[in-house]
Amino acid sequence: MKIAIKSIFAGTALALSGLAISIATQAQTVTPQAVDKVDIQRYAGQWHEIAHLPMYFQRKCVANTKAQYTVNPDKTMTVLNSCSTKDGGKISSEGVAYSQNEGNSKLKVSFLPKGLRWMPFTKGHYWVLRIDPEYKVALVGGPSDKYLWILSRDAQIDDATYQSYLNTAKQYGYDVEKLIRTPQQP
Repeated sequence: MKIAIKSIFAGTALALSGLAISIATQAQTVTPQAVDKVDIQRYAGQWHEIAHLPMYFQRKCVANTKAQYTVNPDKTMTVLNSCSTKDGGKISSEGVAYSQNEGNSKLKVSFLPKGLRWMPFTKGHYWVLRIDPEYKVALVGGPSDKYLWILSRDAQIDDATYQSYLNTAKQYGYDVEKLIRTPQQP
């Protein structure tokens, strides 16, 4: 009987310690949150991709991934993504971003042809999760951990800045071990 009680006590203690570790781990991550406000005029222009989580639609990109944002008269943004391919070619895709909040920090983006953009469930989340005050480096993701980009106005960023943005991504629960650094060549 003593052995059974000790086993129950040990099992309970082990379960409680596992629960405590699980709670502590969950407490270190928070749900991704977009910044309060993005000045879309300042955000417009060219951004270089520094790193991204792997995704199907970027499977052919091997270097020089860039995004060009242009503000349209209706306050949407034209998005022109481009990259270099393994064979030395270049591919690009044009889409449009629609603001989803007053602060313009939560966007929905569609790369479908113009005539099909009205279709539901065809727009992806594009949330600005962090941006420096000078609009030089940005962390972009969404409400899930599926998509993540680190963007910069310059083709390269220093390691301290990169690590700082990685830490923000980790706090939001992104698996930064899966991030792919994007080569930017002249």
